[in-house]
Amino acid sequence: MNIKIRPAKIEDMAGVLELIYELAIYEKEPEAVEVTVSDLERDGFGAHPLFTCFVAEIEGEIKGIALVYNRYSTWKGPIIHLEDLIVNEAYRGTGVGTALLNEVVKYGHSKGAKRINWEVIDWNEPAIAFYESKGATVLRDWDVVQLNEAAIKNYIDKL
Repeated sequence: MNIKIRPAKIEDMAGVLELIYELAIYEKEPEAVEVTVSDLERDGFGAHPLFTCFVAEIEGEIKGIALVYNRYSTWKGPIIHLEDLIVNEAYRGTGVGTALLNEVVKYGHSKGAKRINWEVIDWNEPAIAFYESKGATVLRDWDVVQLNEAAIKNYIDKL
């Protein structure tokens, strides 16, 4: 199998969104996806892109993605956040995930990142094992904290 990893193009965003939905279904939250193809096109390809996306192509079809963006650590300096690494279910275990992670690590290194970080849901043991096999540390003593859109509005309303 010939896996081609390349930077995503604007015309890839429909395929990217399909994989985002596939991940949401796998994580049992299909209704949580609000982003649209138009959002991805605007946010990833405007004058100031908010993310960088890599796609894994097999025989001209997108079978995986890795979406990253820049962050800054007050302790370390520049870091890269891997928002999602998604591989089409039929292609898991074929090297697509490794090829995408390799590209993310090379990208982070080229940008001078001091760290690459991401989250993994605690019950996704295959993903955890995969990341640990690549040398990643899964920090099980940290909790993710979020304010969703409604919570942000509620917070602002109380100011």
